[in-house]
Amino acid sequence: MSISPASPSKSAPAPSPISMARMEKYELALKEALPIESLKIDDESYLHAGHVGAQGGAGHYRIFIKSSAFNGLPRVQQHRLVYDALSAWMPDEIHALAIVIQ
Repeated sequence: MSISPASPSKSAPAPSPISMARMEKYELALKEALPIESLKIDDESYLHAGHVGAQGGAGHYRIFIKSSAFNGLPRVQQHRLVYDALSAWMPDEIHALAIVIQ
């Protein structure tokens, strides 16, 4: 599992301590909800600085995830499992979430 800023090629700043704590919390929630084979969470909030949703402190994240729970499910249901696991933090901490099923 890994938590990281967005693509280094875009000169992403390091996540703040608050962002790191949030991403660790999201990782734990996903691990509790799903059998995780691989997981990476990128904080892409810096790409949305000044965006209305970011003004309240909520972040933008991209999750790369592989789980056997997704096998045979349509993409919408796969994403729903991820959203359900993180629903406690939406929309107050998570404003936008991009999910990449691997």
